Amino acid sequence: MSKLYPVLQFGWHWLHRVNQHSLHSPFLYNLYTKCIKADVRQGFEPIEVLRQKLLSDHRLIAVEDLGAGSRLSNAPERKVSTIARHASSPAKFSRLLARLITRYQSQTIIELGTSLGLNTLHMAQANPSASIHTFEGSAAIAAIAHENFEALKARNITIVEGNIDEKLGPLLEQVSQVDLAYMDANHRYEPTLRYFEQLLPHLHQKSIVVVDDIHWSAEMNRAWQVLKDRSEVSLSLDLFEGGILFFDPALQKEHYVLAF
Repeated sequence: MSKLYPVLQFGWHWLHRVNQHSLHSPFLYNLYTKCIKADVRQGFEPIEVLRQKLLSDHRLIAVEDLGAGSRLSNAPERKVSTIARHASSPAKFSRLLARLITRYQSQTIIELGTSLGLNTLHMAQANPSASIHTFEGSAAIAAIAHENFEALKARNITIVEGNIDEKLGPLLEQVSQVDLAYMDANHRYEPTLRYFEQLLPHLHQKSIVVVDDIHWSAEMNRAWQVLKDRSEVSLSLDLFEGGILFFDPALQKEHYVLAF
C-alpha cells in the first residue's frame, strides 16, 4: 500500500474541487451551504474531551485486523493512543455525519467500523431516538468503544462484534430499512462493493450512504468510482475524506468534487 497515493489523490482533489459558487442545483447549494460547510463545534465538547483522553491512553491492546490493515503498522499489539491518532476520522468529518443525521432525521443507522466509537458518539448525539448498529471486528477495540459509550451515557448504540462478513447479513434481516449507512471498515475493493450490495435492498429514496477514505488506496478509489456510477445512485459527492451517495430519483444524476 503506497503512502504516497493519498497525497497524490489530494492534489487531484484540490485541482478539481468546487464550492458553492459552482453549484446551480438549489438542492445541492442548500445542502452544501447549510449542512456540509456549516460546521458547528458547540455541543460536541464531551466527545472532544474523550478524544483527548484517548490520545493520551498508552495502553497496549491486542488488535485483530480483519480489513486492509493500517498504513502505519500491522503489529498485533497497538497503543490506544495510536489508534485514536491514526484510525479515527477527523472531528470535522465526525460532525458532518452528525449534521447529515440531524438534517434527515435518520432513525436506523448502520456503521461498518466502530474503531474507538468517536464517530458513533457523534451520530448518537445527533439523533438520540435513532438506533445505531455499529460493527467492530476487534474484541479489544470493541471493549474500549463500549467503555466510551458508557462514559458518555449513549444508550442508542448496539455494538455488533465480529467479522462483518458473517454479522452484517443477520443484522440486516432484523431491520426493515436503513436510513444512513457509514462504511468505514474493510478498506478493500471487493468487500466494499459486497457490503454495498448487502445494504442496497434496505435503502430507500431518502437514504444516504457515506463511504470513508475513498482516496485511501487505489483499491478504495476504484471501489468509489464503481459506487458513484451505480444506476441506483442519483447524486454523489466527493469530499476527499469521504464520499456521500444519494438515491432520490427526483435528483438529477450528477457527481461533484467539493471543497470541504
